[in-house]
Amino acid sequence: MDISFVKILATTGFANITLPQIIMIVVCLVILWLGIAKQFEPLLLIPIGFGGLLSNIPVADIASLSVVMSNADGIVQTIKYGGFLGQIYTMGIESGIFPLLIFMGVGAMTDFGPLIANPRTALLGAAAQFGIFFTIFGALMLGNIHPDLSFSLKEAASIGIIGGADGPTAIFLTSKLAPNLLGAIAVAAYSYMALVPIIQPPIMRFLTTEKERKIVMEQLRHVSKREKILFPLAVLLLCIVFIPDATPLIGMLMFGNLVKECAVADRLSKTMQNELINIVTILLGLAVGSKLAADKFLQFKTVAIVILGLLAFCVGTASGVLLAKFMNLFSKRKINPLIGSAGVSAVPMAARVSNKVGQEYDGSNYLLMHAMGPNVAGVIGSAVVAGILLSLLGK
Repeated sequence: MDISFVKILATTGFANITLPQIIMIVVCLVILWLGIAKQFEPLLLIPIGFGGLLSNIPVADIASLSVVMSNADGIVQTIKYGGFLGQIYTMGIESGIFPLLIFMGVGAMTDFGPLIANPRTALLGAAAQFGIFFTIFGALMLGNIHPDLSFSLKEAASIGIIGGADGPTAIFLTSKLAPNLLGAIAVAAYSYMALVPIIQPPIMRFLTTEKERKIVMEQLRHVSKREKILFPLAVLLLCIVFIPDATPLIGMLMFGNLVKECAVADRLSKTMQNELINIVTILLGLAVGSKLAADKFLQFKTVAIVILGLLAFCVGTASGVLLAKFMNLFSKRKINPLIGSAGVSAVPMAARVSNKVGQEYDGSNYLLMHAMGPNVAGVIGSAVVAGILLSLLGK
């Protein structure tokens, strides 16, 4: 069989690659560098970056989605399956299954003790959700600037949820309200979660004085096992009564936590904390990275979503810090405002950042456990906000 060199060359990536794909490959290499060399949440950035590389390989269509062919009566005739990353994306992200499994694993790894011991820190977690609502209005206003940047209320709500720095919640809400924006929002949410150590510290330093950063907080009281077992049940019951639309997320979070705290199902707890969440994280990271394909990501609207997501995250961080400063005006037991930044849902990254910045000014000041209070409250808060938005806009 005579196959010319020109025909062979035409099938190679060298002949088919485009400039946008080259740009996105460079972006994905930077993401991998941040995860490997700088160790910025490698569990997230390495799968996302590598998934992005795979999605920008020309010809292979690794990230293409499956196509269902139906006749005029709606009867399925044939199914053209997409690339393997596209199939993972459809199975886990579009269906909303991955976010729920991630929440189950997060619940099994979370200690709500600091929040139970110091309930007022829940207010800091609530304050951090202000970034969500601020950005919803910002997204709606963009249409006045340029018609190509107009977003519906459902789309604006999905963009705003990025401010909670909670990837699973962002994916869950967007899959219900604005599935057309799911790829861009998933990439933005997980990127900002991973970049917490870069984004938050400048905001925290700008809004606090050196004296405030050195505030030493009182040691937390001991929380009994009974309290820790009753807490997830109480939260779930309150959710069922007041915000049933948030029950899928809150339910999986509290189920994972109950299995951990009851201490009679260690095999289940360890599976949730290790094998299950690790497998889902790998698949979710690759699927999110598949949306870094040049033809989908390098669009005007997508860039606007990424910028709005950054704004939401910054406002959420600032809101928690400012509320802590305000609470100190009326409280005898002072709160170190740095822990207010942990009100976003990036667990436990945001709490670690609060502790790290505090120790830069006083090496003996350990804020980690105090910061975990608003941090886990932020997880609950972002899920509650998602439930409220879903109940108002999803019907």
